[in-house]
Amino acid sequence: MTHPHTLHATFAERIDAILSALEMEGSLPPHTPRSGVAVEPPRDPAHGDLATNAAMVLAKQAKTNPRTLAQKIVEHLEREPDIESAEIAGPGFINLRLLDRVWLEELRAIHALGPDYGRSRMGEGSTVNIEYVSANPTGPMHMGHCRGAVVGDALASLLEHAGHTVIREYYVNDAGAQVDVLARSAHLRYREALGDDIGTIPEGLYPGDYLKQVGQVLAGEFGEKYRDAPESEWLAVFRKTAVAAMMDMIRADLATLGIRHDVFASEAELQAAGKPEQAEEKLRAANLVYDGMLEAPKGKTPDDWEPVELPLFRSTEFGDDQDRPIRKSDGKWTYFGADLAYHMQKAEGADALIDIWGADHAGTVKRIKAAVAALSQEQGEPIPFDVKLVQMVQLLRDGEPVKMSKRSGNFVTLAEVVEEVGRDVVRFTMLTRKPEAQMDFDFAKVVETSKDNPVFYVQYAHARIHSTLRKGREEGISPSDEALDRLNSGDLALVRMAAQYPRVVEAAASAREPHRIAFYLYDLAAEFHAYWNAGNDDPANRVIVAQDPALTAARLFLVARIGQVVRNGLALLGVQAVEEM
Repeated sequence: MTHPHTLHATFAERIDAILSALEMEGSLPPHTPRSGVAVEPPRDPAHGDLATNAAMVLAKQAKTNPRTLAQKIVEHLEREPDIESAEIAGPGFINLRLLDRVWLEELRAIHALGPDYGRSRMGEGSTVNIEYVSANPTGPMHMGHCRGAVVGDALASLLEHAGHTVIREYYVNDAGAQVDVLARSAHLRYREALGDDIGTIPEGLYPGDYLKQVGQVLAGEFGEKYRDAPESEWLAVFRKTAVAAMMDMIRADLATLGIRHDVFASEAELQAAGKPEQAEEKLRAANLVYDGMLEAPKGKTPDDWEPVELPLFRSTEFGDDQDRPIRKSDGKWTYFGADLAYHMQKAEGADALIDIWGADHAGTVKRIKAAVAALSQEQGEPIPFDVKLVQMVQLLRDGEPVKMSKRSGNFVTLAEVVEEVGRDVVRFTMLTRKPEAQMDFDFAKVVETSKDNPVFYVQYAHARIHSTLRKGREEGISPSDEALDRLNSGDLALVRMAAQYPRVVEAAASAREPHRIAFYLYDLAAEFHAYWNAGNDDPANRVIVAQDPALTAARLFLVARIGQVVRNGLALLGVQAVEEM
């Protein structure tokens, strides 16, 4: 259920009440499912303020044609006190025009609800686990991690806004070969801190300067103890220290972007707790894991290929090109084997799971979805599980690819980008395209003061509003709702756009698409800038009309509410609205 005070929610409830009345009259069968019924603005504003597809969706169940059912709905709508007209269009859509007073009441609702305008209760009682970032703990965050981090964090905020309880989770891959490489790289820096000349960093180890400090910490703690000791003596100790240091660095990097997690789940702890064994047992019971031989990899001849019997997940049943091993030949868990156990663990504490992954993992989506469905089936229905794929970001400066970073060795760090252009610019820019679309991040363009830069365009609308309210105060005029009936059609067009915000929040939350909020804010800003420019063309349309304080107070009330909606949308995306540009 949406917030009861918002306009779209109110009219959706009224349509719902009319459909109940039609059931009572016998025009609709009892308990007719209504999930497909929508109430939203028509694509063309000339058609009216709201439209509903109720007759189109329900005509078949009513055993009649859509226009006949639409006529019955319209007869009820015409009795509603806030509806100016209800007309049937095309095959059976119903277009509604609302009385002006409805929009003025919505303006007052925005004022009354303030920061809560747009909040919803649609997700009440549901816990969603969102796993995002989950970068290997082997170095600082780079821009390859940035987009998924922002999408995941904004989606978490969006779902909280829509009433869900959200668990923000980070999976720490601290059990694979890459953390052994990290430990060996840290040992090299440990020897360097003790005074050894380590020369060029060998191929295969992490070259970044960020490990020098880890080496110094280890040298301070252990002195000469492990300088010449065999690897077996120091590997586990160095791995633990280095992973902890990397996670501290990652948390600090994410904090610069305003990103936080509630849970950091360790792969090593997951394995120590026997979770992969439990998952294997469940999947064997469902006949989805069996012992079998893999085919020789492409390019291998039977002479140089030694087949080994492995526990295999039947991923070919779910569209994969071959069944996938959950253990390696040495008995250790494959990445997939550990991953499906991790998802089983997450499903124990949530009603729905969402993963934010890089697009390079697209090939593994089908098999992990199949495994999660099988592992969560014993609770009844499989747990809803969505994987959002995020494309890489190409970094440019004036259209040219950006050179790499000294700090990391081979990539531009997230901290460097945030330091240069600011957290809010990075966050908003990451949401200006759908995550599955390629993105260029040009250092010059993201700080450009033009309409082509969405960050500037939206922030400029908020700054203009702030400046207008300040000028009003200087003229001795405060925002007031006393003369709202003086507002004209141009003013009300702006209210109509602002009133869409709660509906956009719910639609974005249902689709798991936080970028819809950024798109909406750009459209709202465009509408506001056009409204502002109309005042430049005709002084009667200005917000501050010096000789008419009552109209000025009403328009100040209007633009203050538009500012509130812009702030609410930006806050949802984790962006601070600016008051001056």
